[in-house]
Amino acid sequence: MPNQDPPAGNHGVRPTADTTCCGSSAKRQRIGVLTFHRCINYGSYWQARCLVEGLRARGHDAVILDHYSASANVAEFRVALRPTLPTPVSREDTEQYACKARKFFPEFDRLPLSRPFDLDRPETMEEFDTVVIGSDEVWNLRHPWYSGCLPFFGVGLRAQRVISYAASFGNFSCWEGIGAPWTDYLSRLDAISVRDENSWWMLKNCLGQETDLVLDPCLQFLLPPDGEPKPRAPYALVYGHNFSPGFAARVRRWADAKRLPLLSIGYRNDWADAQWLTAGPHDFAHAVAGAEAVATNFFHGCVFALQNERPFACELSPYRSIKVRGLMELLGGEAHLVGDDAPENALEPLMSEPLDPRIPARIVEVRAQSNDYLRRALLECDAR
Repeated sequence: MPNQDPPAGNHGVRPTADTTCCGSSAKRQRIGVLTFHRCINYGSYWQARCLVEGLRARGHDAVILDHYSASANVAEFRVALRPTLPTPVSREDTEQYACKARKFFPEFDRLPLSRPFDLDRPETMEEFDTVVIGSDEVWNLRHPWYSGCLPFFGVGLRAQRVISYAASFGNFSCWEGIGAPWTDYLSRLDAISVRDENSWWMLKNCLGQETDLVLDPCLQFLLPPDGEPKPRAPYALVYGHNFSPGFAARVRRWADAKRLPLLSIGYRNDWADAQWLTAGPHDFAHAVAGAEAVATNFFHGCVFALQNERPFACELSPYRSIKVRGLMELLGGEAHLVGDDAPENALEPLMSEPLDPRIPARIVEVRAQSNDYLRRALLECDAR
């Protein structure tokens, strides 16, 4: 894919120093966050909440844009009841997954929300000073129900300024590229940041822009979960589904050698000792924080292990390999990725030893860069 020159009138560049000075542009803003905020998914819930609460902590009047779509809701709930497909789901498990889903609904309603509006009619939304698109796979043209949804590309939004924070193309590879109309839409954004290298290269190759690379909101804005931590007995956590037999066997052998029970949260993994399929989003956050170690194949399994500085190993899966690899390359944690070609003994130190101290140090560094991006993108006053 040859690089292209930036389109004329491109607004996705960094503001100059003069645009970030104190004055009317530094006032408290009314901000709407446009993301996947009603997904039955721990990571989606927490990144939506962390981003909006992080913006509110900066002094802004921030809410999540409460969009709805009948077709997206149906698709979301169908997947929530059978999340491990193609692995079959029993009737008993379906009932437990329904219980899990019901725990999300009151949490959605507790979020700071805008007036509801139809996603197909963004012109009916409230008006905002700024709309922040992201985080999540908002630009994934392979997303099963939000693919190509125009508001996530900034089209039709009622705002004076539209930016992105930690947006992603998900598993849509930069090697495939994007063209019109998507490049036209993205070139009109006032500021762009992404959360992974794949998305950075997509915009570099297709727009000619070197965008800001920022932290996922769950690492940028740390929020404590509600309620009491549980379980309290020592355990290792399994988060994900459809692991390869080889990875599962390695984790099983490690746990047996350590005499630690394996607790599978959110999804059934029969090779674990216990299944907690009904865990809500706060249960999940507590469970990662209290685990001796984490075995995962999910992006936010890595994110929450990093947030809590837990030993962890992540198996690369076809759907999530791009974004997981990008996260770990950004933070210098590539060693935590376990592929089919990994040595037999590769998992033992990852699950047993503390994180390399260079990883938390790198998180602090990227957090500062992410904070600087938000300051510039929101035209805030630099008080340093």
